[in-house]
Amino acid sequence: MSDRKPQRAVGVRDVAALAGVSRQTVSRVLNDHPDVAPETRARVVAAMEELGYRMNNAARALGTQRTRTIGVLASDALQYGPSRSMAAVEAAARAAGYWLTAAFADSGDAASVMAAIEHLQAQSVDGLVVFAPHARTLDVLDELRIGIPTVILHAAERSVFSLDQRAGARMAVAALADAGHTRIAHLAGPVDWLEAEARAAGFAEEVSARELPPGLVFAGDWSPRSGHAAASAVIASGATAVFAANDQMALGLIGGLRAAGVAVPERISIVGFDDIPEAAYGWPPLTTIRQDFEEVAHRAVAQLIATPGSAAAGPGASDPIAPVLVVRDSVVPPTV
Repeated sequence: MSDRKPQRAVGVRDVAALAGVSRQTVSRVLNDHPDVAPETRARVVAAMEELGYRMNNAARALGTQRTRTIGVLASDALQYGPSRSMAAVEAAARAAGYWLTAAFADSGDAASVMAAIEHLQAQSVDGLVVFAPHARTLDVLDELRIGIPTVILHAAERSVFSLDQRAGARMAVAALADAGHTRIAHLAGPVDWLEAEARAAGFAEEVSARELPPGLVFAGDWSPRSGHAAASAVIASGATAVFAANDQMALGLIGGLRAAGVAVPERISIVGFDDIPEAAYGWPPLTTIRQDFEEVAHRAVAQLIATPGSAAAGPGASDPIAPVLVVRDSVVPPTV
């Protein structure tokens, strides 16, 4: 049996001694107090790194009422948009010196949503990010008095920080119309998703604005399988172009059309939405609408950790984020 005694945990006193400052100064650095000279702050941080000092969030909360932890309420986290947003929020929070704690809920079950929020509140999180792609999740939130700063994402126009979903859909239709297509169909996302609803509205608005024949709308569920299954109906419709509400459905549709002997884009052109990593490597490479998940996450986190009365994420932070058309090879002029 070893006689070696366990090492004492490094404390604020040790950091202060090494940095040549008072314990109060170390505390101010830990709590992001503004009245610390930059060179002093750098010396304290260097001492913490050298000693391997780790701040205990519970101890910090006793003095500051803040745990430097952001709660995330997520549903449908396997879908590309929510999963990509969660990764972006985690990166933005970490860059700001915060950690995430997540709770997952069934968006269709009010009790599940309420239990998840109560779980996060019990951890004394400083703020809450709610991924609310369904209107029913927002209905539950409206009934609760959460009592902590909250930001809602993936709720289309009902999110404070979001990509302009309608504008992105209109941009997709415009790309097809500008190529000469007049018979444009829409492969829509699930009817209970707010972003799918906004993209379908943008599709209809752009078709109407260009005085094109009303486009047929085919139901999908975000999956490649639903895109593949829609191929026969798209062919029967006589459409020469399709705006798919996400890239997975677009890629599935391309596979279904090719399996039926229909060339893409020579016979039917396609535009997707999201710019998933696979979009650039399909055949043909997919023209799509890119979402800036990192900018949305940055704005959301900045809002949550802002001190009262500050400018938070800056001027125009709540303005919808402009989508970007990524032009590849899945759109050509119609041949029929």
